[in-house]
Amino acid sequence: MPRVEVKPYKIIAPGAKAKAKVFVVSSRYRDIASGSLSEGRFFDPMDERDHSQVAVIGQDVRRKLFGYGPAVGKLFKVNDVWLEVIGILAAQSPGGGDAAVSSNAAEIWIPVSTAMRKFDRDPLDAPVDELIVTVKEGISTRKTADLMKPLLDRLHGGADDYEIVVPEALLEQRRQTQRIFNIVMGSIAGISLLVGGIGIMNIMLASVLERTREIGVRRAIGATRRDIRSQFVIESFAISVIGGVCGIVIGIVLARLVAAYAGWPTVITFWSLILSTGVSVAVGLVSGIYPAARAAELDPIEALRYE
Repeated sequence: MPRVEVKPYKIIAPGAKAKAKVFVVSSRYRDIASGSLSEGRFFDPMDERDHSQVAVIGQDVRRKLFGYGPAVGKLFKVNDVWLEVIGILAAQSPGGGDAAVSSNAAEIWIPVSTAMRKFDRDPLDAPVDELIVTVKEGISTRKTADLMKPLLDRLHGGADDYEIVVPEALLEQRRQTQRIFNIVMGSIAGISLLVGGIGIMNIMLASVLERTREIGVRRAIGATRRDIRSQFVIESFAISVIGGVCGIVIGIVLARLVAAYAGWPTVITFWSLILSTGVSVAVGLVSGIYPAARAAELDPIEALRYE
């Protein structure tokens, strides 16, 4: 399935402009490429037959030209050709199995017949910029690529001016990158938890030292070691819960700001909130056990004498 890129020198709408890649594709291109739509429709054979001046645009192009308002049915101009938006490409999933692995957010797709009639093209440019090949289920894409290479070498006269991209390899590379990213972020989170736990422990030890006389008074009027231990464990628990809730709120706000500013979709699940809260509480409890034990082991008489 061929795909040809048009080099636009301007992409404008009333009161706005954008930079994007413009691709000329067939109406069947959506069947094999990443062409799911969030709004509108894809162009059909009738659009190709009538040379309709229509286009399907990505999410970034939509935001830059039309903001967050309605875009389907709006007009914009590529070079000297006015096009009507009939569809908006949906944001791609990083783990999807689509033929086109790269993002389509900054792309504009127009019908082949429209481009051939309406757009100027340098005769020295290659007639096809990209070929997308589909294989039957169960056939290795890597072996197919190995079989295609000698054919392309002959067609290109031995010149190394083309690249074979195997989505399976790209997706595996992306998964590897994601695994490394998860390890790095997990290590950072682990170090942060360790530092936070040490901080809570130091705070509680300082609190025990400052309240030594108070502990002696409580022991003198009948408080048991268990009461003293419970008091400091509860305080440590309260510190960790408050810190965890504040961290969750800040994280949600930052995620929303990043999503609004950069256009990256963010997902916050209920279970991730429960897990983060549980980890925070666990760190607080573990960090408070030693200071609580130190407080409980204080001798009441020595504590009352402490200044």
